[in-house]
Amino acid sequence: MKTIKLAPGERLVTNQLNRKGVLPQNIVDAARDIVANVRANGDAAVCDYCQRFDGVELQSFRLPQEQIDAALEGLDPAFVAALEKAARQIREFHQREVEQSWFTTRADGTMLGVKVTPLAAAGIYVPGGRAQYPSTVLMNAIPAKVAGVKRVVMVTPPQKDGLISPYTLAAAKLGGVDEIYMVGGAQAVAALAYGTETIPRVDKITGPGNAFVAAAKQIVSGDVGIDMVAGPSEVCVLADASAKPMVVAADLMAQAEHDPLAACYLVTCDEQFAREVEAGIDILVAQSPRAEITRASLDNEGTIVVAADMAAAVEAVNTVAPEHLELHCKDAMGLLGGIRNAGAIFVGAWSSEPLGDYVAGPNHTLPTGGTAMFSNPLSVEEFVKRSSVICYTPEGLLSDAPATQRLAEAEGLWAHALSAALRRRVLERGEDAVSAESLAAADLTKVAWPGDAVATVAEGVDLTAAAGADGAGVTGGEA
Repeated sequence: MKTIKLAPGERLVTNQLNRKGVLPQNIVDAARDIVANVRANGDAAVCDYCQRFDGVELQSFRLPQEQIDAALEGLDPAFVAALEKAARQIREFHQREVEQSWFTTRADGTMLGVKVTPLAAAGIYVPGGRAQYPSTVLMNAIPAKVAGVKRVVMVTPPQKDGLISPYTLAAAKLGGVDEIYMVGGAQAVAALAYGTETIPRVDKITGPGNAFVAAAKQIVSGDVGIDMVAGPSEVCVLADASAKPMVVAADLMAQAEHDPLAACYLVTCDEQFAREVEAGIDILVAQSPRAEITRASLDNEGTIVVAADMAAAVEAVNTVAPEHLELHCKDAMGLLGGIRNAGAIFVGAWSSEPLGDYVAGPNHTLPTGGTAMFSNPLSVEEFVKRSSVICYTPEGLLSDAPATQRLAEAEGLWAHALSAALRRRVLERGEDAVSAESLAAADLTKVAWPGDAVATVAEGVDLTAAAGADGAGVTGGEA
């Protein structure tokens, strides 16, 4: 791991982290070709890529429903119990995120609010092939279902035998996945985004994947919603003298074993402690079954930051803006208020990041590569859309129309002002005032832009008579 020493008063800057945030152009170009081919040729293109990249020739992409229904049969009961516990706690956490539609009424009767509507269909990408990620299934499917999404579709690469890992399948059953297609890579993302003969399109795509999957999500974004373009996983451990070097070493390794490109950061004020952590890594990695991957990550992507004091250390953490942050500090909760940028924060020595990966409840799909400065963990909010609701009364229209007209005049938008002005004219002069004959003879520029920026309702206007007893016909629309 490389070491960055900060002198007193010196602050860590992002350039020192040497992040590789941009997807390689050759991967983006390849993904763009795949997306275009699938969009143009549908199932035929997907089938060709499945043979080329996965080495599997499938008669049908869709997994039969009976296989999903029987997913839990024959599995180790201890695994099923662990999966059920994880699913329950993930669901309980995300149920607290559910947002209700809301409405409020102003004194003049104008009603404003937000209508919350679940997406109709969501697609979740789950890495597969040689690896199994049942936790990823739960973390993506459960918040979608909690949000009220009716159709949750899972895509995942088939294994060499043309099947799906039974662990992944079990998670799909417990997570409420409705359809499963054995397709992976950029071609799966394209199929979800644009649809094929056998894979109907979705409204949003979530879930992690390799660089080709990330590039494909970036390419289809705008034609379909996506959660994020995720980079390699990362952890940052902020540790003081109370931390145990061997435990910190294990926590760094827990991230490093994901991927040779996984980034691991240790921030401390004690250089000797950092050396003890490195020595601990040497002891532990010798027995790791993923030693090669772990060592490559730590050697090439690992960084130690030695700060002059804890305040500088906390600022260094905010500069890193890590996906996962562990606070191995005596006053961990006291430091929480100073943390501005982190995807998930694990407070105190007992809060191991792998607990969050699997069973704690909060989502493990998190912003990477410093995007925690402005992005959020995957949540129920990703699977709903919000519609503003605006319903004016005659009184409300007369209150807001003059300001609308003046602002429209300042922007040179004549018809914007006229739209409000004609409604105002109905209320102030009666319906005949907006007849074709009346308006043809009027100076409409003076109607639209009357120069009364602070005008209010004329005294004596009978709103009930002008608008009808129920006030119908003058509800607001877009200005």
